[in-house]
Amino acid sequence: MKKIILSLLLLPVISCATVNSTKNKTITKTKVHKQSNQGYWQQHVDYTMDIDMNVKTYQYKGTQKLVYTNNSPDALNKVFYHLYFNAFQPNSQMDVRSRNIQDPDRRVGDRISKLSPSEIGYIKVSSLKQNGSVVKHETVGTILEVTLNKPIQPGESVTFDMIFDAQVPKQIRRSGRNSAEGVALSMTQWYPKMAEYDFEGWHTPPYLGREFHGVWGNFDVTLHIDKNYVVGGTGYVQNPQEVGHGYEDKTKPLNLPSGDKLTWKFTAPNVHDFTWGADLEFIHDTYKMDNGIDLHFLYKKTLDAEYLENWKKLQPKTAELMKYFSEHIGQYPYKQYSVIQGGDGGMEYAMCTLITGQRKWGSLFGVTAHELAHTWFQFLLATNESKHPWMDEGFTTYISNKAENEILGEGKENPHAGSYRGYNYVVKNNIEEPLTTHADRYHTNTAYGVASYSKGNIFLSQLEYIIGKENVAKTLKKYFEDFSFKHPTPNDIKRTAERVSGLQLDWYLNEWTQTTHIIDYGIKSVNGKEITLERIGQMPMPIDVEVTYTDGSKELFNIPLRMMRGEKPTNATVITDWTFAHPTYTFTTKKEVKSVEIDPSKLMADVNQENNSYGK
Repeated sequence: MKKIILSLLLLPVISCATVNSTKNKTITKTKVHKQSNQGYWQQHVDYTMDIDMNVKTYQYKGTQKLVYTNNSPDALNKVFYHLYFNAFQPNSQMDVRSRNIQDPDRRVGDRISKLSPSEIGYIKVSSLKQNGSVVKHETVGTILEVTLNKPIQPGESVTFDMIFDAQVPKQIRRSGRNSAEGVALSMTQWYPKMAEYDFEGWHTPPYLGREFHGVWGNFDVTLHIDKNYVVGGTGYVQNPQEVGHGYEDKTKPLNLPSGDKLTWKFTAPNVHDFTWGADLEFIHDTYKMDNGIDLHFLYKKTLDAEYLENWKKLQPKTAELMKYFSEHIGQYPYKQYSVIQGGDGGMEYAMCTLITGQRKWGSLFGVTAHELAHTWFQFLLATNESKHPWMDEGFTTYISNKAENEILGEGKENPHAGSYRGYNYVVKNNIEEPLTTHADRYHTNTAYGVASYSKGNIFLSQLEYIIGKENVAKTLKKYFEDFSFKHPTPNDIKRTAERVSGLQLDWYLNEWTQTTHIIDYGIKSVNGKEITLERIGQMPMPIDVEVTYTDGSKELFNIPLRMMRGEKPTNATVITDWTFAHPTYTFTTKKEVKSVEIDPSKLMADVNQENNSYGK
């Protein structure tokens, strides 16, 4: 998702599949997902879809074969599918929510309420069978409720065969046709998608324009579309010589079929979504990385010269981003990634992103950095975005800020400063809501945006202050090693950081994500060599204090928080720990004090900096 601008403030593995990909062939080995000695399980899906698209009416017909494997310990009497396109109809929950929230997304506003029958989106399921027998199903908004003939037993796989008709909505939010930049088809959330069932049960929120949660599996998609359209998206093109458009091997002859349509065949191994975009005027460039990954760029040839130049400039920089994220989190496990012009801003998907293309250079690079970073945070580390959007947007903001700062040579001492400003904004305006709020149910879009992007980012940047930068870097790599291709939870990132650092962090996860307690420490008094600090806010923290003596020398002190049961690696002078119950803390230095500053790194999200220094 693109970065959010609020009130003039820029807010800012254990792999279960082995992928061997050649230019035209992908072999996937899928195992049942288990985590030793911890009882972890996750469901599995195998989709085979055949889609016939009419580019004149923007309607399409589809068949879907879905093999669903129940790896849970529960017998399932029902299953649920998401029908996301149904949100783009007057009086849908997405429409009504947008027209009633006090700060609506300007891209949505009241536009859905004004859609005509030929402009709405829909997915209509006309037939559904379980292992060959018709099953009862009912469409309720954006959810298909299915009552099974026979429960799916633990360890059992069943086959669902579906026939459906759909219409692509007018471009409003993420998906749609004929975007403001003239892109014909942005095909996201476009197919009946099995809902996730995990240790918490079924996840079936209505689609209101927020985030997603999906089942890991394999996709085999056949698309029939006008032969003049160039297509890009998730997965590997299996018949490049039959479609051309820049995918073919130039050393071999094309084998284009006769007729008005081309048939595109894609496979995508071990993903939890499938997305594609298409347009008559797409340029398709391929940038080959040294490690064998192909980067595809699809953008309209009718863009202004400045924007076309930016898209060319973007290609080697995207390779640098791919390398940065692979080195700092974990190796990108697929053999292709596509950056496609489309959508309404920027949004991440499996093995690709859709971004708007009419952008200045800094904006184009920034949105690509953010969306590519999502490949790791929410795609490979597939958190439940609806319940924990801060682990998705926040962690992505954290790592993309660092990547931009390094690759563009920005030299920012704190590349996350915008997130701290955004967080302070909602605190001072009393509109903050806890990070445990479901993404759909924040009272304002502003509160959602700051919580997810800014406060989620600060979770990691402030963790650098608490356990040390090197430990956070190690935590991200260990987190990827243990939880890629899975569905990690907030407790998983906390426990990973604890294992890496040897420190206790339950208090941090609780205070920062489950409450709106603020951090506010101050210097209460300085008398000669004696310094007294006070905790004014509700949230406790370890404290770094820099003292400048009257002789001009400086000394950095670290005051551990007792409930951490230790302290970060530091060159500071470590003194007696501070308990939560004691509101003040006094310590004595060896020399006369001239000035004092709390947290010179500015990584602690103290909401009142005015009481953090003395004698400055």
